[in-house]
This record gives sequence, C-alpha cells and structure tokens, in this order.
Amino acid sequence: MNRKTMVLTAAAGLLTPALTACGSASGGGAGSGAIVVGTTDRFEAADFAPAPFDPAHAYDAGAWNVLRQTVQTLMHTPRGGGQPVPEAASDCRFTDTGNESYRCTLRPGLQFAGGDPLTAKDVKFSIDRVLAIKDENGPSSLLSTLDTVEAKGADTVVFHLKTADATFPYKLSTPAAGIVSEKHYAARGLRSGFEIDGSGPYTMKPEVKNNQLVRAVFTRNPRYKGDLKLQNDKVELRTFADSAAMGRALTDGSVQMVSRTLSPAQITEFADKPPKGVKLVPLPGLEIRYLGFNTNAPVVKEKAVRQALAAAVDRNAVISKVYGKAVTPLYSLVPASVPGHVNSFFSKYGEANTAKAQGLLKDAGIKTPVKLTLNYTKDHYGDGTAAEFEALKTQLNATQLFDVTVQGSDWADFRPAQKRGDHAAYGLGWFPDYPDADNFLAPFLEQDNFLGTPYANAAVRTRLIPESRRAVDRGVALPAITEMQDIVAEDVPVLPLWQGKQYVAARDGITGAEWSVNAISDLQLWELGRGVSG
Repeated sequence: MNRKTMVLTAAAGLLTPALTACGSASGGGAGSGAIVVGTTDRFEAADFAPAPFDPAHAYDAGAWNVLRQTVQTLMHTPRGGGQPVPEAASDCRFTDTGNESYRCTLRPGLQFAGGDPLTAKDVKFSIDRVLAIKDENGPSSLLSTLDTVEAKGADTVVFHLKTADATFPYKLSTPAAGIVSEKHYAARGLRSGFEIDGSGPYTMKPEVKNNQLVRAVFTRNPRYKGDLKLQNDKVELRTFADSAAMGRALTDGSVQMVSRTLSPAQITEFADKPPKGVKLVPLPGLEIRYLGFNTNAPVVKEKAVRQALAAAVDRNAVISKVYGKAVTPLYSLVPASVPGHVNSFFSKYGEANTAKAQGLLKDAGIKTPVKLTLNYTKDHYGDGTAAEFEALKTQLNATQLFDVTVQGSDWADFRPAQKRGDHAAYGLGWFPDYPDADNFLAPFLEQDNFLGTPYANAAVRTRLIPESRRAVDRGVALPAITEMQDIVAEDVPVLPLWQGKQYVAARDGITGAEWSVNAISDLQLWELGRGVSG
C-alpha cells in the first residue's frame, strides 16, 4: 500500500507507546524461565464456539491474541505502527493501478512448527477455507472484497479482488488470513478444541479444565522465519476469573505482567500508589464501546426512539461514575485519534439533551415512557460493564421518557442471542482489526456485518464503502468516511459511548512492556524480556 508520507506519519503516531523507558531491551529471557502474563480473557469450547482458536472462527481480541503468537500472516503491523510490512512474505504489493490485484512473495524456507514446508498452496488453502466455512461468528467478512486466490509456484500468491480495496494489506495482517496446513485443518470444517498448528514465533501448549483454557505456554518456535525478533524463549499466559485475582497475582509476584483487563479502580491504584516493584504503563488505545440495536425489533424499529436515546444518554456521567480516567466520551464509531473522525453524534444531539429527546419522541407520536431492556455480557469486557449499564438505566429512567431495565448474561449465551436478533438493544465492544476508519464503519454497515444487523443503508453499501476503499491516499477517502459517520448519527443503528485507553502493569525486571500491546490491542509477547528496569 502506497500511502502518502503525511498519512503514514499520522498512523504511526497513533501506535507509538506513551512510555518508552520501561527497561533495557537486553536480557532476552534465555534460561530465565517463562515470563507469566495474566489475563481475564476467557477461552471456552462451547456449543456455539467449539473451535476458539481456529482462524476461520476466531473473531475476538482474546483469541486473536493467542493466534498472533502462533499462526503466521503474510503481513504484520510493525513495532511502531503505521502501514503493515511483510512477515511470512518477503514482499507484497498492488500490481495494477486499480488496486484490484495484490501479489505476495513468500520468504524462502518457511516451515510449519511440525517441520512441513509452507508454500503458496498453504496460503491459498487457508484463506479459501475461511471463505468456504463462512462461520457466522467468524472473520470472513474481512475478506469480502476478495474474489479468488491464485498460487503461482511454491512462493507466489496473487489475490484478485472484486473491487478496489486499499485496506487489503491490513486485512492480510489479521488472523483472518492466518496460514494453516490442510494436514491439521479441514477445508470446510472447523478444528475443535484448543490445539494450534502454525508457523508463528511460538508453539502453544494448552492446559484445559472443564472446556476452558486456564493456561497457555508459548515456547519459541525454532523453525520460525519471519520479521519478528523474539526477546524471550517462553511465555505463559494465565487466565483469571476477575481483575482482583489477577491483580493479587501481580502483587505477590506469581505473575510478571498483566494487560486485559485491569479494572478502573486498579488503574487508579497502580498509578497513584503502585505495589512495590510494579509499574503501570499507559499505552494508546482504540477500543470502543457502543449500544447496538436490532432495528427490526418493535421497541426500537422507529428511528425516533433510537435518536431519542442518542440525545438522552449522558456519556460523561457514566464515565465519571464507572471508569474515571480510563476512558473518554465517543461521538462517532470512528475513535477520535483515527484520521477521518468527526463528532457526528455531538453535532446532531449534543450531550444529555432531554428536551431534544422528548421532542423527537413527541414529533414521531411515540408514547412515553418507552419500555426497553438493555442487554449486556457479564464476563467478556471486564468488571465495569454491569456498573455501566446500571448507570445508563438510572440516567435514562430519570428523564421519564424511558422505562429501562438491564439484563446481563454470560458471553456464551449473550452473543448467540444477539446474533439471532433476540435483543432489541445490547452493549458490545470493538477492538479494531486494523487502525483505519474503514474498520470502524464497514464491519457494522456492510452486508454480512459483524452484528448481523437488519439495518441497511444503500448509499453506504453501494457507494460510500467502495468509494472509501478505492483511495490508497486515505486523505482522499475522508469525504466518504465523514458522510458515513453522519449517516450513522442520523439513523442510529448503533450508539457509540466511549473510547478506551490501554494500560499494562509489569513487575521490575520485565522489559518491553511498553511494546507488548499496540493501539489495536494486539498482544505482542515476543517483546517481553528480562533485564534491568529503567
């Protein structure tokens, strides 16, 4: 992708860590034992998700963070951010002026961890199976612009696109394009369980109890050939039931670093009065949270109801009550730090404007109070979610325009119900696949979208998304990106609430924590080492 220097500089600025002096890069970790990293992410082999780590199914930040350590992609996001660069490939580029043909040449001597050679045929097989399986909860929509994949000899792959897509190199950097072997993965069926066979920087040994992963041990893959430089030989990812248990493990030294997910209270504590030997590391973040709507559900089918919710919600009050300094208000699906962001919702509705909400409902002839249930997941986004939805209920009911109840459920039940359309209104989060405005709009608005929403806007799907993707210079795409944000604010198929910041906490002697998570929440375990802390 040939972006202009100005745009590249802006993107790189998004991904540069705020703290760059956490420790020496020396010390690697050889002979030092596993570096233990804590997480509250849950990995479960459930009926609706029997294959949590199959690239054809996995489409959440936690599972992708496991796959990024073990399954190679042709491209990856470089250490400091910016445009993707070759990883399993030695070179990738568009070969036509219309940005509809993309060619990659593989690095010589690539092998899967088991010793089998990795060729262009494996790349074609891997991406074809994602499209063939088309798992309803999976990432196949990311490859919606792809027409066919051609393997030319052992080392060349050509991607023929249906339409111009300047963001395609980013998509090849995601686990949706992870390279696997037909020796271990069926062409049209998911691989159940937690085993992974790839060619990435690590192999992974899972420890499972009651169909849940409790720990994953990542060991340096001696056959790995790629662009990443490993600073350790072994990392253990250990799961915890909640942030409190994870924090205690960090404090007592049984865990050396924690990332997802520190609670707002822990962030404040670690910033103001950190436990001895622990440092809090602030990092740029692009996570967003929002309310989604089943626009066919009777209670929110009328646009005026959704608009009234957009006018009535008080983002700052929720943030102040629940999250403190860990998040900031968001008035568009596109985060404030991404080029192309505009405050479309604030421009249209302002902040907590009860009079405007009342007028919208009155003009549409809608009887008040509107009875509505807000659904959320109890176990997927951290400890603050329940309190957030209680705060939303309280403030919306205080307007006397709504009669809101809230209902929490486990992710294993919540997500299938949301996809079926059982919930009229629901809370979800989004961790971007790549740091471009396209990835905060298209996944919610195009056909076969992430939400499975019935909402469709012809101008967005047939004109604006294709128009925005034609522009290699992303500055040229800004008018289309702006128009899409304004349409979302008008129709309110989703209601953005806040944009998150990211924090990791690490013990003294662990280096590379400032690089261990990038702005799109990719966990980069290879950056961690042992050395003298600064």
